[in-house]
Amino acid sequence: QVQLVESGGGSAQAGGSLSLSCAASGRAIGFYWMGWFRQAPGKDRELVGVISRSGSAIYGDSVKGRFAVSRDAAENTVHLQMNSLKVEDSALYHCAGTYASTYNAIGFWGQGTQVTVSS
Repeated sequence: QVQLVESGGGSAQAGGSLSLSCAASGRAIGFYWMGWFRQAPGKDRELVGVISRSGSAIYGDSVKGRFAVSRDAAENTVHLQMNSLKVEDSALYHCAGTYASTYNAIGFWGQGTQVTVSS
């Protein structure tokens, strides 16, 4: 059974920083892509950043240059460093993983952790 457990998040002021971590267990070992998606109330879920086993990263347009995703294959964890936060970054952030070679074919999701950015 695959489990993805997020930690971190919380509240920050605009311009500040937060970090998220996700630990994968069970059959999650060997995910091709791991990373983060987010969903704000009333909005569609969107890509934040994902990283492949080889270290290639893809980011959503709204976070490019501000957020960085990293992965520790040995510990089966993925991290998200969020800098220069904006109010519009407030959302529920979900850890995600897939065995597929296409990052948007996500098959596994964490419960989510809330990020709230205030002005």
